[in-house]
Amino acid sequence: MGLLHELRTSSKTALLVAVAAATVGIIYGYDSSNIGGALDFIAKTFDIRSEAEKGVLTSFVIFGEIGGALIGGSLANRFGRKRMMVLVAATFAIFSLASGLAWDVPSLAIARVLLGVSIGISIVVVPMYVAESAPTKIRGALLVMYQVATVVGIIFGYLLAWALAPTENWRIMLGAAAVPGVLITLLLLRAPDTPRWYMMRGRVADATRVQALIEPDGDTAGEIASMQRELDSGSGVPSVRKGLAEMLRKPYLRATVFVVLLGFFVQITGINAIVYYSPQIIKAMGFAETDHMAIFGLPALVQVIGLIAVFVSMSLVDRMGRRPVLLTGIGIMVVAGILMVATFGFGAAGQDPTNVRLDGGFVALGFLGLVLFNVGFTFGFGSMIWVYAGEAFPSHLRGLGSSTMLTSDLVANYIVGVAFLPLLKLTGGAGVFAVLGVFAVLAFLFVLRFAPETKGRPLDDIRLFWENGGKWPAENRAD
Repeated sequence: MGLLHELRTSSKTALLVAVAAATVGIIYGYDSSNIGGALDFIAKTFDIRSEAEKGVLTSFVIFGEIGGALIGGSLANRFGRKRMMVLVAATFAIFSLASGLAWDVPSLAIARVLLGVSIGISIVVVPMYVAESAPTKIRGALLVMYQVATVVGIIFGYLLAWALAPTENWRIMLGAAAVPGVLITLLLLRAPDTPRWYMMRGRVADATRVQALIEPDGDTAGEIASMQRELDSGSGVPSVRKGLAEMLRKPYLRATVFVVLLGFFVQITGINAIVYYSPQIIKAMGFAETDHMAIFGLPALVQVIGLIAVFVSMSLVDRMGRRPVLLTGIGIMVVAGILMVATFGFGAAGQDPTNVRLDGGFVALGFLGLVLFNVGFTFGFGSMIWVYAGEAFPSHLRGLGSSTMLTSDLVANYIVGVAFLPLLKLTGGAGVFAVLGVFAVLAFLFVLRFAPETKGRPLDDIRLFWENGGKWPAENRAD
């Protein structure tokens, strides 16, 4: 009830900018799942037979995402957060259509890489946009809204794959993503840019106008003055070279190491292996390739349950805090990994890893493991990565910092995307989930030791944590 009250009492402008930005997550989520649904049908069309080749095909988009994430922060600083999001949504629609029209593997690869560039830019820009536009009291919840939209997109992707599976029409599966791309482009055109970006460009009047619309009852003059002081402390918007140099020395070296490792742990623990390859995992449990209800319906159900977890996370992040939510989610992932190892380790004992037949009890245990893995991720990592991406750095470094964090995230995503299917075939489900479980344990210990708690702190004050050697100054403690 607390979050609902805060949302109801927030200004229409604050909700517009948050919803407009968060909806970009729909296209990211849709693309993550529709390639999983289309993969086997694409492989049949283009005669792709090996698991390694399928992994590379899936990872074309990740390669592009890495490039997009590398340049996203700089582009957002130069051209504005809003302009880049509009460009992302429009180009996503174009390259989705191109993917559906591909006539061979090279043309599909080019379209998917370019699509990935658009997505890579979006996952950098959206957290910046929301963090810089949201009122402090609901900033965490509005950042988590991006994950809500992402999971909704994943569900849509699986449901469409389920509906089209009997026809094997992978072209519509990929090309249909153009529809939300166009709709989101139109929505974004109505949103303003952020007050902090206007301040970075010296447009004080525009910054004041938008800040007053976002928080009509707030101290607009005080907020603008705080932004100016924070920008003055960083000597304006640095070049990429100077910005990276500042990130690699004190006091922000600690922040840089934190976001790089956090971003890497988010993906190396394996969530996108679940999203991309859920149909293959379901088949590895013994379901027939023709059982479309199980192969596509069960992954969709897993995501629906995960969506509930995101809403819970959204309601708690500004009350419990970032660290408790994140640690709880990772802990659930560790438990899920143990269940998956038990499922394949005992249920498939003595069987060929490429031709497993689990009985009903182990199938149910495996499905529970998938559910818990997804619930743990969406509650913790999936929600908090966008929070920390938007909050970790001061305004003049936020673009580069977000790019750095999400590039690390995507590098780990690429590793998992390429390696998961061959590893599944080589070691079976027990081996691959044991590896992911070890990474989850390491991630838990890392967060426990190094993650800052930013709940309730003004965005411009978070730099004080890093400037004080990874501790909050006594006079700046949150209530």
